[in-house]
Amino acid sequence: MGGELASKSSHAWGRWLPRPRVAVRLAACFLWVTFASVIVGYVEQWKPENNLLWVANGLILAYLLLAPRKLWPAYLLTGFLALSLRMLLLSARRDEFLLYNLLDMIEVTTGALLLRRRSFELPRFTTPAYLVRFFAFAVLAGPMLAGAVYALVLPFLRTPAPPHPFLSWAISDSLGIAISTPAFVAVFQTRLRHSVDWRRNWFYPALLLAVAIVGFSQDTFPLICVVYPLLVLVLVRVGLGYASLFTLMVAAIAGWLTIQGSGLFAAMRTIDPALPSRMLQIAMASAMFLIYTVSVVLEKQRASERRLEEIVVLHNMVMEHSRDVIMLIDFDGRPRFISPAVYAMTGWKPDETMRRGFAEVAHPDDLPRIEQLMGRLRRGADSAVIEYRIRRRGEGYIWVEGSFRALRGTETGRYPDILQMVRDISERKRAQQQLQNAYHAVEALAITDALTGLANRRRFDQCLSSEWRRGMRERKPLSMLLLDVDLFKSYNDNNGHLRGDSCLKQIAEAAMDVVVRPGDLVARFGGEEFAIILPNTGNEGAMELADEVCEALYGRKLPHSGSPHGFVSVSVGCATMVPSLGQHATSLIEVADEALYKAKRNGRNRVCNGNTMQRGPGEPQGCGASATRMGKTA
Repeated sequence: MGGELASKSSHAWGRWLPRPRVAVRLAACFLWVTFASVIVGYVEQWKPENNLLWVANGLILAYLLLAPRKLWPAYLLTGFLALSLRMLLLSARRDEFLLYNLLDMIEVTTGALLLRRRSFELPRFTTPAYLVRFFAFAVLAGPMLAGAVYALVLPFLRTPAPPHPFLSWAISDSLGIAISTPAFVAVFQTRLRHSVDWRRNWFYPALLLAVAIVGFSQDTFPLICVVYPLLVLVLVRVGLGYASLFTLMVAAIAGWLTIQGSGLFAAMRTIDPALPSRMLQIAMASAMFLIYTVSVVLEKQRASERRLEEIVVLHNMVMEHSRDVIMLIDFDGRPRFISPAVYAMTGWKPDETMRRGFAEVAHPDDLPRIEQLMGRLRRGADSAVIEYRIRRRGEGYIWVEGSFRALRGTETGRYPDILQMVRDISERKRAQQQLQNAYHAVEALAITDALTGLANRRRFDQCLSSEWRRGMRERKPLSMLLLDVDLFKSYNDNNGHLRGDSCLKQIAEAAMDVVVRPGDLVARFGGEEFAIILPNTGNEGAMELADEVCEALYGRKLPHSGSPHGFVSVSVGCATMVPSLGQHATSLIEVADEALYKAKRNGRNRVCNGNTMQRGPGEPQGCGASATRMGKTA
C-alpha cells in the first residue's frame, strides 16, 4: 500500500517537473536572458544617454514561438526570474523591477498569442505573410501596449520619468524585438546544423566582421554601407541561421564602438545624446529586415528549384517505370520525344525511332484510319483513341492502343504538339479473339444439332421467320420440304440406337450433298424428321430437289430389314407459298406437314406436293395422284 502511494506521489510530481531536455532549454533561456539583460542594463547605468537595444524580450519571444503552448508558463516564469536577477544585480528598486518585468511579460505574451494562434504553428520568417504579421503584432502591438501601460503607471511611481516614456519604451523594445527575435529563431530552428564548407566560405563572414569593426570605428569613410551587401553575401553563402548570428555580432561590435565614441553614429551625440543609440538601432533593424527580405526571395527561389527537381525526378521515374510509351509527336506522327519503354515494346531504341512517322511503323491497312484521326486533331479535336498495329523488330506487327491529346498553346491557342500514350494490347487482342471464337463456338452449338451437325429447331425457326419476312418484302416464293424416315422405330429395334444415330447422320449427309445453295437450310426438325427451307424457289423446283434427296439416299443403300423396300427410305412433304399479309410462317409448315402425312398414308417412300392437294369447303387442298411421286426404292 505504501509503495502504491509512493508511486502515485512520484507520478504527480513527475507531471510538474520538466523533462531533462525541457529543463536544459529552460536553463539556457534563463542564462541567455540574464546575460542579455545584464549587459544592456550595465551599459545604460554606465552611460545613461546610450539607450541600447532591449534584446531580452526578443529572446524570450523567440523561445515562446518555438515551444509548445503548454510550456509557455514555464518559459514566462524563467524569463521573469532572469529579468528579476538582473534587477537585483544592478541594485534596482523593487517597485521598478516588478513593474518592468510584468510589462515585459505582457509584451512578449501579447506578441506570442497574436502570432501563434494555433499550437502547431511555427514561425516562418521567410514568408511575406508571416513577416507582415510579425511586424504588426510583435514589433508594434506588443511594445505599444506595454509602453502605453508604462506611460499610465509611471506618474504614480516615485522615480524619474523620461521625457517621452511611451516612445522611449516602445521604440527600444520594438527595435530590439525586430532584430533579436528573427535572429534567435533562425539560430534555434537551424541549430546551426546547416552544412557549410568553411574552407571555402570562411572569408565572407571574416570580411563582414572586419568591415564592421573598421566601419564603426572611424567616421572618415562610410564603410557602414558595405555591411549590408556583405550581410546578403553571407546569407547566400552560409544560410539564414549563420547570417542572423553574424548580424548579432555586427550589432554587438557596432554597439560597443558607438558607446566608446567611435564611428559616424557617435559623432551625432552633439545633436542629441540619445541620437547615436537610435541610429544604431535603426541601422541594425534595417540590416535584419534586409536579410529576411532577401531570405524570402531566396526561399521562393529554392522552393521553385525544389519543385522543379521533384518534377524532374517524378518525370524520370514515370518515364523509366511506365510500361506505356509516352511520346510527343507532330502532326505528321514523327516523335520529338519518346520514353525508354519503346524498346521493351518494339525492340527499337528511342534514338532509332525518332523522326519515324506512322508510315514507317504502322501497318499499311491501319494508315487510313490513323490519317483520318490526325485530320480531326488538326481541325481542332482535343483527343482521340485508336487501335492499330505497329512494327516490332524481327517479329512482324503487334497491336497497340494509341491515346492522342492535342496540347494547346497558352498564347496562340494553336496545337504545337500531340501527347500520345501507346499501350501494348496484343494480349488483350488475343484474349478478345479467343473470346470471339468461344462466342462463335457457343453460338454454333446453340443453333446446331449435336448428332447430325445440321441446324437445330431453333435455327430452323429463326431462318423460316427471316425468310418469310424477306419473301413478303420481295413477293418471292418460299418452299419447304419435310422429310420423315420410314419405319425408323423398327430400324432402331432391329439394329440398336447407335446404328439408328448413324443412319440419321447419313440421311443428313445425303441431304447436304444435294442442298448446296448458300441461302438454303437443312435442319433437323425433330426425332427422325428433317426440314429443308428453300428461299426464292418455286414448287416445281422444290419437287425436283425432293426427288434428288431421295436419289442421294437411295445411292447409299442403307439396309433396313423392317422395310418392305429393303433399304432406308424417306417420305417427303413439299409446300410452296408466296408470303403475304395476314399469313404466318406456320402456314407453310402446316401445308408441308399435311403433305408429308399424305405421303405416309399413300405407302411411304414417296414425295407429296401439298400445293396440288384437293380441298373441301373451308379446308386446305388435298393431294391428288399426280402430286405424288414414288421414291427410287419403289
